[in-house]
Amino acid sequence: MSDVILEGRDLKKYYPVTKGLLQRTIGWVRAIDGISFTIERGKTLSLVGESGAGKTTAAKAVLLLERLTSGEILFEDRDIYKFSKSQMKAEYRPRVQSVQQNPWSSMNPRMRVRDIIAEPLVVNTKQTKEQIRKRVLELLEQVGLAPNQADYYPHEFSGGQRQRIAVARALALNPSLVVLDEPVSALDVSIRAQIMNLLKDLQNQFNLSYLVIAHNLATVRFMSHSVAIMYLGQIVEYGDAEELFQHPLHPYTRALISASMLTLPEDAEQGVEQIILKGEMPSPLNPPPGCRFHTRCSETQDICSKEVPEMKEYGKQHVRCHHVVYR
Repeated sequence: MSDVILEGRDLKKYYPVTKGLLQRTIGWVRAIDGISFTIERGKTLSLVGESGAGKTTAAKAVLLLERLTSGEILFEDRDIYKFSKSQMKAEYRPRVQSVQQNPWSSMNPRMRVRDIIAEPLVVNTKQTKEQIRKRVLELLEQVGLAPNQADYYPHEFSGGQRQRIAVARALALNPSLVVLDEPVSALDVSIRAQIMNLLKDLQNQFNLSYLVIAHNLATVRFMSHSVAIMYLGQIVEYGDAEELFQHPLHPYTRALISASMLTLPEDAEQGVEQIILKGEMPSPLNPPPGCRFHTRCSETQDICSKEVPEMKEYGKQHVRCHHVVYR
């Protein structure tokens, strides 16, 4: 069996922009524009970037909440768009689950926690009520909640506890891959470490793969095995997480790390100043020619606005830039 559980190949998602009573298409928003990535079994890939970079659209494509314009998503080496409806129901949807940023929004306030966690089991399996009850109590224990809390309602829990409930529900069908969309950004700082440690412990215990959508680089660095930095619908740097944080090669990656105050050791020694990006991210409706980052890059040259840089390999990293200095 391959070590790669999910692979995205040249994924594109364009949204039409329409005008007038006849809804005439006048352009396309390139939400994701030719991204490729792999997620290994038992490992974590994080997609990182500013709002509008396309990371959430990529996650929705993996969860089949968005239909791609083009590209392939392979799950255990099989193209999911070639699955029959029965295969999709039995072999993909139960094995790819998600945990959202705000668990409160995905929980029915009138349902007890036991019913919220049991819902995937009721819909997707033929287990008896007693089997489901035992499974719910087992899941509560796995995420650090007490069995008697199964009878509580969502409003009786703190934000961190509700996120634990969301994790328990995601694990109900024994998934292989869990998509985590900003899993700790809505939580108090004091609770974030607890949830991140829980997620890592569950990953080690059940050999789970994670696709993490995040903008907080401290979270990303703690949880990730590999990282893809996205800008305006494209991946500009992709590779081993620790290598990327220690030796970022793309100017945008260096700016993100600088802004997050994750100071690199060599920066501290050399007194490197914080990098401040100029302007805002251009519209994905009309991206700049050449390198899409050149309008905000301090190292831009003539070639940057004329030629699209290819993704090139440098050690454990892949970078889309004309001016990589690889040490």
